[in-house]
Amino acid sequence: MLPPQVVHTHKPHFMALHCQEFGGKNYEASMSHVDKFVKELLSSDAMKEYNRARVYLDENYRSQEHFTALGSFYFLHESLKNIYQFDFKAKKYKKVTGKEIYSDTLESTPMLEKEKFPQDYFPECKWSRKGFVRTRWCVSDCAFDLVNIHLFHDASNLVAWETSPSVYAGIRHKALGYVLDRIIDQRFEKVSYFVFGDFNFRLDSKSVVETLCTKATMQTVRAADTNEVVKLIFRESDNDRKVMLQLEKKLFDYFNQEVFRDDNGTALLEFDKELSVFKDRLYELDISFPPSYPYSEDCSQGRQYMNTRCPAWCDRVLMSPSAKELILRSESEEKVVTYDHIGPNVCMGDHKPVFLAFRVAPGAGKAHAHVHKCCVVQ
Repeated sequence: MLPPQVVHTHKPHFMALHCQEFGGKNYEASMSHVDKFVKELLSSDAMKEYNRARVYLDENYRSQEHFTALGSFYFLHESLKNIYQFDFKAKKYKKVTGKEIYSDTLESTPMLEKEKFPQDYFPECKWSRKGFVRTRWCVSDCAFDLVNIHLFHDASNLVAWETSPSVYAGIRHKALGYVLDRIIDQRFEKVSYFVFGDFNFRLDSKSVVETLCTKATMQTVRAADTNEVVKLIFRESDNDRKVMLQLEKKLFDYFNQEVFRDDNGTALLEFDKELSVFKDRLYELDISFPPSYPYSEDCSQGRQYMNTRCPAWCDRVLMSPSAKELILRSESEEKVVTYDHIGPNVCMGDHKPVFLAFRVAPGAGKAHAHVHKCCVVQ
């Protein structure tokens, strides 16, 4: 979530917060606590200057056909005038006033578009909650879409290691392409868009393992009954054949985690390849924070990665080429664009939230366009 100090530092006029797996992994038991949390958030001291809000929570877990567990929060500062939200059914903008919470079933809400990806996109995951929610806004004649997205994960480290790119990267490519085609189709006027959430982008596993274990020998462990590969062990050729990496379906145990933290993992960015497929359709600022997943859920281990997956930049804020042009880059020394993660030393679950703070000129191109500050948070 978004700590008060981040709000205080950037003082955004328009703040968008996108959550995935809302209610947690045990959503049947914990969803009952969600409403209380949301009401406390809206009434908190940190948010007292935000006099308008829209909250959309997909809580209806009993509808497996539609349930995405996505939560989208939008907060409007009292100084922000003339902001409108698009009604996708009436095909017109409506002025935003007051605070409203929409939960349970979102299909009947005309102020957004929501879709869960078809089951055949990821057939091995019976109850996948992956999908997207889209809203459209207009601030002083500047219109833009905000898309909350959750793409498919890697089900097995061993399967991901087999090919480059992995079969899972192909599934994510298909799903993200579907979303982008959907938000620029002919039904509505085309506007700039920001897509942010858990893309589940992973490093190219085969290339990473080859690089991390360049001088290692590989041992293959097979199941006695099926002869299926269940474990790969990479050992140093010398140095008493020290184990460097153990790889199982849900184990990625590398002996030196510092490689993922040193210089924010910059050396590994060359293996972050999944976005390159969309280089003409999606833009991202340079990444200067460490991989956002999978962090330990032990409250005393805020900086530690779990040894379940290879650390990766799963959580991102991406934008269309026209949205890139909306972001103002000041020529003064003031840093007006920040792309970073939140809580580097604090346990915040297995993902670290990522945020993009920037200034945008509504009615871009107008000589005297008023500048507003925005903050979008994954």
